[in-house]
Amino acid sequence: MKFLIIVQDLRVSGTSAGIGRRSFLGKLRRVYPDAKIDVHYIIHRDTEDQLDLLPINSIKKHIVNTKVPWHIIFLNRFYWRLFHISLKERYVHKQYAKVIEKLDYKVYDHIFITSSGLEHETILATYNLPILKKAILVFHDPYPLSWYVGSDKKPSKLDLFRLNKMIEVVHQAKTCATTANYMSQDLQHLYASKKKFYTLPHQFDADVFDLLDTSQVIKKNKKVRLSYNGAFMFGRNPDNMLMAYKALVNENPIYKEHTEFVLRVKGEGIENLKQKFKEIKNIKILETLNFSNAFNEQINESDIVIILENGPIYCNILVGKAPFLAAYNKPLLCISPEKSELRNIIVDKRCIANMNDIADIKEKLNVLINNRLTTDEIFKPFGDYFSNEKFKERLEKILKDKND
Repeated sequence: MKFLIIVQDLRVSGTSAGIGRRSFLGKLRRVYPDAKIDVHYIIHRDTEDQLDLLPINSIKKHIVNTKVPWHIIFLNRFYWRLFHISLKERYVHKQYAKVIEKLDYKVYDHIFITSSGLEHETILATYNLPILKKAILVFHDPYPLSWYVGSDKKPSKLDLFRLNKMIEVVHQAKTCATTANYMSQDLQHLYASKKKFYTLPHQFDADVFDLLDTSQVIKKNKKVRLSYNGAFMFGRNPDNMLMAYKALVNENPIYKEHTEFVLRVKGEGIENLKQKFKEIKNIKILETLNFSNAFNEQINESDIVIILENGPIYCNILVGKAPFLAAYNKPLLCISPEKSELRNIIVDKRCIANMNDIADIKEKLNVLINNRLTTDEIFKPFGDYFSNEKFKERLEKILKDKND
């Protein structure tokens, strides 16, 4: 079996897309150990991505120049207002397309083209290319950004034209998949697709990372450490979570003496958050770490890991942290809106709370903290959802699709 993978992000740190795409390659090798896997890595700037750790047959890195010429920028000022088409975007997509159209795709049994980030250049670049009829498109996020749940961006006329182009791309593709069930349902309708959108959840494979760097790991100072690592965006609100923990610490001297909450965060509102909770010495708000340090701190120094889903009403994406934590049977609390992807995945109801209900968060934190103070129970909050067997089962359904 021969696989061609076209990917835009294989970075080892700072990006859930890079971590997910690397892990996809690792899991693909695990379930198809004898397959030929060739990767074309298309990026707009050179980065050191430890590509030698990937268990593939070959990889070719293509660095495309996406700097838009001045005359296109000048013309675009008028063009997009008149025709609602961005000449700048068209130029960037063409640079990716120049790479993709040269690939000898016909020698492969299966072709995956994956999106990364919010611009979806690798997918949009395939518009009207012959390769698209054999390609499986895998969406990491919705497109355009205004349809991203949690975004405060309103759809513009330009977004509608962007949407039309994506509808055409999806129509031409062999089939499509996303990393979350809700997103698959949403995008199938949004892109007016008559073909089924499959779900291929994020995976995590430690073997495709160098995890030896522990230089910035802070050892825990209390018996029980709670931790949150991530960005505050798309409706992820930490206030209720910290208000619930603050109440527990103030009410229970045992919690004050034996627990701590470490947040490694980036995004807007961090300084305000520090001021709001500065009197609670058990709460430490720190800068984010590279992936190796973040991995070791969460797995080896944290007892309860917090997941914040997008909100406040609906979350249709699968956060990349879920398979990472599932691989190590970590106790966790997912703080979620009433309708969310993880609510349908988590089987241990101690591990899910309503992000809009401080009392619910407080109750679930209390249960988990008490558990860690008294036991070393192994947690499997996701059951076998992220197992190799489930990955292969879902993947084979996609590979056997007969839409073409």
